Amino acid sequence: MELVLNVLLVLTSVLLIVLILLHRGKGGGLSSMFGGAVSSSLSGSSVVEKNLNRLTVFCALVWTVCIIGLGILLKAGG
Repeated sequence: MELVLNVLLVLTSVLLIVLILLHRGKGGGLSSMFGGAVSSSLSGSSVVEKNLNRLTVFCALVWTVCIIGLGILLKAGG
């Protein structure tokens, strides 16, 4: 179980780094390289940005569950 949580933690950590870098910042961010600036609308964030936000939040929740699970396993085992 601990190995599965460790592997999942590493994968979600790398995915979080990529997803956060794809977000549009004040200066445009890396998302503008992939057409994010073209699809932006005047009414707020585009569908792509909303889906990117949802995916980032989901990945962060999985990462948090992995951290808590590993903490519980290490405390119980040690």
